[in-house]
Amino acid sequence: MDSLITAAAQALAAGDPLGALKRVALRGDAPALALRGIAMAQLGEFAKANALLRRAARAFGAGEAMARARCVVAEAEVALAARELGWPTRALETARQTLQAHGDRINAAHAQYLAIRRLLLIGRLDEAARSLDYIDPAPLPPALQAVHALVEAGIALRQLHTKVAGDAIARARHAAQRAGIPALAAEVEGASHLLHAPAARLRADGAERLLRLDEVEALLASDALVVDACRHALRAAGRVVTLASRPVLFALARLLGEAWPADVPRETLVRQAFRTRAMDESHRARLRVEIGRLRAALRGIAEVHATRQGFVLAPADDRRVAVLDWPVASAHATVLALLADGEAWSSSALALALGTSQRTVQRSLDALAAAGKIRSFGRGRARRWTTPPLPGFATTLLLPAPLPGG
Repeated sequence: MDSLITAAAQALAAGDPLGALKRVALRGDAPALALRGIAMAQLGEFAKANALLRRAARAFGAGEAMARARCVVAEAEVALAARELGWPTRALETARQTLQAHGDRINAAHAQYLAIRRLLLIGRLDEAARSLDYIDPAPLPPALQAVHALVEAGIALRQLHTKVAGDAIARARHAAQRAGIPALAAEVEGASHLLHAPAARLRADGAERLLRLDEVEALLASDALVVDACRHALRAAGRVVTLASRPVLFALARLLGEAWPADVPRETLVRQAFRTRAMDESHRARLRVEIGRLRAALRGIAEVHATRQGFVLAPADDRRVAVLDWPVASAHATVLALLADGEAWSSSALALALGTSQRTVQRSLDALAAAGKIRSFGRGRARRWTTPPLPGFATTLLLPAPLPGG
């Protein structure tokens, strides 16, 4: 490898894409194309980066399997940064195996971390944790040790294990300092900030306040009956009643939880849970049926008693009731939470991460765009949606996987 290629590669490894481009910007050979593609990716020019990397993969001969595999890994990294979560994981795994077979353990580990970070984004935390357990970061360079610790922190944060996350972030900070890569150090500090940023809103005892992640963790471990509006579930004494597929029942439970210890008039329950303005006898009958279903669903953790005006929630064992909600009130909070990372998402990637249909996501995107909360660029399949990060909030850490016991 000639001296310019070596110098460009060293510049990229140090997080200096402009320095790399100065050395190879006018070259069209395969190694230079690959380095130019990686440099453009570091500068955020993902479309140009992909085009260059594909040209590089074609330019490498059939006998240069390791070089072609590195291009595949670089393309996967660009796809992850561009939130193209549907990219072919099989190709990445094949590239990882090729690199491993040729003794390139560093890039093989890098490929594995990319696959794990994708799993983390789409909420497959158990699978991500199992994959991470197979990697020993000790012999890897400091930059990959920092990535390993960041992935550990990401899994722990989404599982609300804040002490574990804090320890992992401390290891990531130490490794990033040794690596000397500013972008990596900034990512670590961003993860550290999320530990102290508001992640949810608590409504209890007639008041509301914002909670940090450690406070959310403590609330869920307490003896309170928690009406979790982030995941449409009720939690108490280690039991979780999921009502995500029963929106009317959860709407009733939430209304009763927000009013506790007072009751909620029947008219209010009908109007808000059934989304109707006027109440007639058919609505009263339906309310009795749905309340009966809610009683059955909550059996063992709470009862629902009838009062003269309406109904009241009665938690078992005299527990207090707390409602956990998104820190930013919105009918499309889950979509906003993902977009809050400041990256450009496609509707298909959002649907994959949220585990819902693309049509449902598109309706939310259209509504948010009409309200001026998000913006889009591009057309057709290249259309992307983004929003400035919500200042001071850690909404993405309550997405998209269920909490332990969920």
